[in-house]
Amino acid sequence: MKKIRLIYILWVGLFSPICFSACGDYLDVDKYFNDMLNLDTVFSKKHYTEQWLYDIYAYMEGMNEIGNFDKTGFNQVSDDCVNPGWENGDRWELYAGGRITPSNQGWDDRWEYLYRGIRQASIFLSRVDECGELGKSQKEDYRGQARFLRAYFYWLLIKQYGPVVIMPEEGANISDSYDQLQYARAPYDTCVNFICRELVQAARVLPTERSTSMLGMATRGAALATRAKVLLYAASPLYNGNTDMSGLRDKQTGEHLISQVYDESKWARAAAAAQEVIDMGIYGLNTVEADENTLPLGIGVPTEEWPAGCGGIDPLESYRQCFNGEIPAGANKEFILIRTDGNSIVDMVWNMVPKSLNGFNSFGATMAQVDAYYMKDGYDKDDPAGHYEYTEEGFTSSASESLPLGANVSKMFANREPRFYASIAYPGTVWECSSTTEASKRNVQVFYYYGQQDNNGYDLADRGHSQWTGIGVRKFYNPEDSWDRDGVRKHRVEPTIRYADVLLWYAEALNELTAGKSYAFTSFDNQRQIAVTRDAKKMSEAFRLVRFRAGLPDLSEKVYNSQTDFRRALKRERRIEFFLESSRYFDVRRWKDGEDENTSLVGLNIWAPDSDVEGEKQKFYTRQIVNLTRLFLPKMYLWPIPITEINRDKNMVQNPGY
Repeated sequence: MKKIRLIYILWVGLFSPICFSACGDYLDVDKYFNDMLNLDTVFSKKHYTEQWLYDIYAYMEGMNEIGNFDKTGFNQVSDDCVNPGWENGDRWELYAGGRITPSNQGWDDRWEYLYRGIRQASIFLSRVDECGELGKSQKEDYRGQARFLRAYFYWLLIKQYGPVVIMPEEGANISDSYDQLQYARAPYDTCVNFICRELVQAARVLPTERSTSMLGMATRGAALATRAKVLLYAASPLYNGNTDMSGLRDKQTGEHLISQVYDESKWARAAAAAQEVIDMGIYGLNTVEADENTLPLGIGVPTEEWPAGCGGIDPLESYRQCFNGEIPAGANKEFILIRTDGNSIVDMVWNMVPKSLNGFNSFGATMAQVDAYYMKDGYDKDDPAGHYEYTEEGFTSSASESLPLGANVSKMFANREPRFYASIAYPGTVWECSSTTEASKRNVQVFYYYGQQDNNGYDLADRGHSQWTGIGVRKFYNPEDSWDRDGVRKHRVEPTIRYADVLLWYAEALNELTAGKSYAFTSFDNQRQIAVTRDAKKMSEAFRLVRFRAGLPDLSEKVYNSQTDFRRALKRERRIEFFLESSRYFDVRRWKDGEDENTSLVGLNIWAPDSDVEGEKQKFYTRQIVNLTRLFLPKMYLWPIPITEINRDKNMVQNPGY
């Protein structure tokens, strides 16, 4: 039998996702040594070997980044969306109120869980070659998948906790002393370099595409896109010359764990990585052809045929159908990395649907998010140069007055860009619920007025079943969805990385380079050189595709030539494009904009008396501060390392402020 030197792994079952005790149990050799004797049997059979690999993927589904709202819910604790009723308010107060501590990680201890996945991937990589029933090409593919998964688990760890422990690839020697088994956190840049090396190795052997039956499994594009994301974060202010983190040092050496010196080349490296994904030529933005129901483009929006302009596509449906399951995942060329377990997304939508339609109605969009959306000509709502007047007074008189709004809808929601109507359930939104057999629950126009029988916006005593901003959410909702007994819900997947991400990463990274300064990098396969420089034309070529798909004009040349102006536009674009995709929470932190979240949450006046009475309903549309405690402290840029790990490992240093 092959000598086992891996002590941070455990085999407990073949036919269900692997279950481990605490992450630190990788030091408990006696407990697991006998279990490891089963590995010879496991890796002698193709079926068992493949089952092991599938079990590693189970950790990916357990870490759903978008639909994980019932646990950490990063979507719900930023400044774009609120869910105050989240487990009767307890989780909101914990995650949004700054009360996360080393001893209270809430309902989602990712540190422990992700290290379990790393253990599983490591043993697979060490033993898969022993399986004689697998061919050479299969082994190569499976190694690539396991290497990708291990790297991705490390990425999820550093995204949340900053520098982490990189476990020995060959495992630890079971004869080592306890002191020798104490591991220190590696510097953030060391973690990044390790993850990127793993992803490059994976990309070199993984296929560019998978069959429909293998959707969600790692591909070359997934590996390269993940590398681009990792490098973009590493280049961002939180990790690139962040002197506010000068106190985060290795206990033994005193080495800074986060770089104290700004390095512009990190942005160039991120841009080159994103360009490699673009150059693959197999991804594109999801688009739907225009038809008789397509809304007219705004004044000044380019009408040239897509992708030279917005002509020939339906921007609203192009964006909406990217998420709502209308287009099968395998046919959506925008998806680079997905999680195929769509139940978490369906559950999230259930919490968006009004209570009168058997939903929970707990998600509320903030006015900050509503205000971020452009008017349909691409101008800000308050820009006097815009072609559409913005007003918060008055209501539509008919459904045809200001499409797609129905009758009696506040004019503050008129003439907005298509992504607004795909994402926001403004008061007066029509919920189709077309799969129900109950006619009374199809095509229902829902308002959130105080006193309505629908009971949607006012029942503040019931913290678990109300939204407090007066403005709902409907991104990921499909018109067919219904939660009636006879209703159906469209299957959908989690779009973990989309091509729109890559385009905006590329533009963002190029913008941060000094004009006239050039960088050169070797491609992941060592076949070519990639030249990188700040190029306004290339920035526009990437950025405008996202804008055109959204039915908006490109930015002006002046904006592209201004690093500050484009940075501001890029941040706003990401806020809109990736609303409710767990992007905003981490974007705000990597940009070091966290203190901006200390501004008051603002919604509509859901307590306005008699707001359902004609002549009185205007009171509802008065802006007011939402009575919710939200706090951002400097320590909240990183999560605390669990106290169990700090107590177990004398070399483990805690994040600042905890």
